[in-house]
Amino acid sequence: MADIAQLKKIATQVRRDILRQVHQVNSGHPGGSLGCTDFFVALYFEILKHDPNFSMEGKGQDLFFLSNGHISPVWYSVLARSGYFPVEELATFRKLNSRLQGHPATHEGLPGIRVASGSLGQGISVALGAALGKKLDGDDQLIYCLTGDGELQEGQIWEAVMFGAHHKVDNIIVTVDYNGQQIDGPTKEVMDLGDLEAKWKAFGWEVMSMDGNDIEDVIQTITKAKAKTGQGVPIVIIMKTEMGMGVDYMMGTHAWHGKAPNDELLEKGLAQLEETLGDYPIK
Repeated sequence: MADIAQLKKIATQVRRDILRQVHQVNSGHPGGSLGCTDFFVALYFEILKHDPNFSMEGKGQDLFFLSNGHISPVWYSVLARSGYFPVEELATFRKLNSRLQGHPATHEGLPGIRVASGSLGQGISVALGAALGKKLDGDDQLIYCLTGDGELQEGQIWEAVMFGAHHKVDNIIVTVDYNGQQIDGPTKEVMDLGDLEAKWKAFGWEVMSMDGNDIEDVIQTITKAKAKTGQGVPIVIIMKTEMGMGVDYMMGTHAWHGKAPNDELLEKGLAQLEETLGDYPIK
């Protein structure tokens, strides 16, 4: 088992990175990024078999696909902090000619990014294709995909879910960030998702659940999910998170889905998050 205390320190620094990235350009999506920080830290620092010496094919490695690409700040921070590119590059987030676009892109060759994302609804389809590719190559490593709960309002999601069950794609673990918020308000008010567990089960998937803001629970649950792969059924984890987790004024509201803090609120947020690994310099 990983050193949970050290993973929590990494998560705190990642949350600082998120706030600073979106503040420096007054643009970006801090709410969902903060909510998914513990998941990303657990994934990249404990769960994934991956190599920062990046190759697009990733043979012999687990592959991760981010469907809700707007939460790029957390992914960029974790990629940098785990060695894919210099931490100092986080200072270029959303700037002209940066490799760190607002939504992850591939044309600048940023290590760790295998597909452009941000057009919601597409990630599970891509991940299923990658999973089938692993099978064709005789590669027994796994595919991971993260999707948002509001994103499940997209019809392509359910086409992909049907496809995965029909073709018995059993080397994939999809996680749904179930924070109950989207850009226009609570999901229950925008378009109620209903009983997600029952829906996924009805589509033929193995369904699990976890607390996405508890690093230990994330590691334990995904470890259990890995043990269920290879049995002819795709796996989904419904992950409960708190949007804006770690910054009190951002928590539990959709208001910070896509809004950056001003100078005063940045300092208020950073005061709640201890600098543990060192802040990157702002250019």
